[in-house]
Amino acid sequence: MGMVENLEKMLANGRDDAMLRFGLGSAYFNDGKFSLAVTHLEACLVQDDSYSAAYKLLGKAYLRQGEAWKAARTFEAGMPIAEAQGDKQSRREMRVFLDKANKEMGIGQADS
Repeated sequence: MGMVENLEKMLANGRDDAMLRFGLGSAYFNDGKFSLAVTHLEACLVQDDSYSAAYKLLGKAYLRQGEAWKAARTFEAGMPIAEAQGDKQSRREMRVFLDKANKEMGIGQADS
């Protein structure tokens, strides 16, 4: 049984927490199943809105689906959370992806 199947089985058996949802979102993202990744990453953030890695991956999933405006909104929400947690690398990465999302929408670079 693969990782996705194991995680889905845990979810089906009643475990539902932010870490499990992030794991599922990450696994689906890596499999190129971006809409499923979005579903689980959104659920992760409902359960824990301070999960900065989930903002970054959710924004990337939106970008892969061609939803640059949702990606930009997600990165904008996640950057101050990453900053508050001292997660400077995630904040920098979200800044880069925010600029990419803005470029896709025809908007100039965002302020740092």
